[in-house]
Amino acid sequence: MSTTPSSILLSGGTIIAFNEKTESLEVIRDGALLVTGNQIAGIYDTAHPSNLPAGTEVVDCNHKIISPGFVDTHRHGWQTAIKTLTANTTMPDYMSRYAGGNAASYYTAEDVYIGQLAGLLEALNAGVTTSLDHAHHIWSKETSEAGLKASHESGARVYWNCAFGGTPTYSCSDQIADFKEFAKSISTSNSLTTLGVAYDGWSVFPPEDTKAVIALTKELNIPVLTTHYLGGAFMANNSPELLQTYGLLDTDMAVVFSHASNVTPMGSILLRSSNQFISVTPESEMHYGLSHPNGHQIQDQASLGVDTFHTFSTDLLTQARIWLQRTRSRLYDQVLERWEVPKNNPMSVNQVFLMATRQGGLALRRPDLGVIRVGAKADLVVFDGRSPGMLGWRDPVAAVILHANVGDIEHVLVDGKFRKRDGKLTFENYGAVVDRFLASVERVQKADIERPPPVIEGRFWGGCPYGHALEVNACRGLGTGYGTQFLH
Repeated sequence: MSTTPSSILLSGGTIIAFNEKTESLEVIRDGALLVTGNQIAGIYDTAHPSNLPAGTEVVDCNHKIISPGFVDTHRHGWQTAIKTLTANTTMPDYMSRYAGGNAASYYTAEDVYIGQLAGLLEALNAGVTTSLDHAHHIWSKETSEAGLKASHESGARVYWNCAFGGTPTYSCSDQIADFKEFAKSISTSNSLTTLGVAYDGWSVFPPEDTKAVIALTKELNIPVLTTHYLGGAFMANNSPELLQTYGLLDTDMAVVFSHASNVTPMGSILLRSSNQFISVTPESEMHYGLSHPNGHQIQDQASLGVDTFHTFSTDLLTQARIWLQRTRSRLYDQVLERWEVPKNNPMSVNQVFLMATRQGGLALRRPDLGVIRVGAKADLVVFDGRSPGMLGWRDPVAAVILHANVGDIEHVLVDGKFRKRDGKLTFENYGAVVDRFLASVERVQKADIERPPPVIEGRFWGGCPYGHALEVNACRGLGTGYGTQFLH
């Protein structure tokens, strides 16, 4: 990693700060931001403040936008190597081929390690400074440790949430014993990686496993627990109502419900009363058909995530943009159905910006993440305001949400250290990572392509029956077909 001076001044930029008193965004133009150590030490309304610490490095941010780092509250980092294989996949197909243990037969510990590392560096390049990783590569001590090691070495701020669920060769009790060893090693290291728990078996795994996982969260004072919650036709009903029966909501531990597409009114009440959050992953939920019937009604307890980024975008800019326009469209439709013309815009760019930044920090019970204020962690993203796509902006929040792309991100700092500078990752010997990752890709993708596709028939998890969606073409005439994937 590159060395960083004890103090850095980002000088002359437009800062998207957060006002704790009004709980709203606050824009400071032609200002400066001082980073000392790993914290934001000063925010100024002048580009050239006086009395700076000796040796402060001044970084010219004239014509640039300084944003808090983005917080991704649902990601599966280890799956990076299967990029483009899943372009047209469905949820049943994904669950049968790629989720968790279904990839164990052809993924080695090396594949997990380099996939997790490459994925987190990809996220850093996109301005994602904090990731909540639902790590379901827990097939052995070696594959588990590989993902944890890569998280630690990436330089990103990672909540590595070990997904417990016993297998024939790696029992839940063995997983827990190894996790406790990992916890000891992390506690003695200067790491940005925090251990958490992921668990989806609240109503389907053996009761003794569930009791052991709950005991573990209490014994180690686990800061963050996460679970997949789909509901509706998809089942996977790991709801706030269910976790409330286990006494897990009204505690100091953060609980993040991923997707929560079919959250109920009672679930929303529990989320608000216990101050727990959901993670909306807009592109994933649209791709897999999970839809968004209710997520917009609990946005005050909602953050944003990326999920299976091997299938689509890795950046929260895209997720925020999709969620903003999806929500606008849904609420506009309610007016149009009454044969009325909408006279107001139902959701602002400010609100979705907060979901991608501050709300993510709050979901993790970390008010010092996802915000620019004195005392917050120095996790920052600097956008080039003179790029072709952003040229002419006046509102910096609108510029980031509606016009920016990953290529506009010039600098990324995590914990006060540059992880991307002048448009390039600072990770030492990144070229070697690329070569090592591509070797893994060759192995993983070849093994996956050679596997026969799953037969999707009957009922999903024994519950609701499968249905057929209309397939549409962009070309006229018979025989144009749905198209094939170009994998050979």
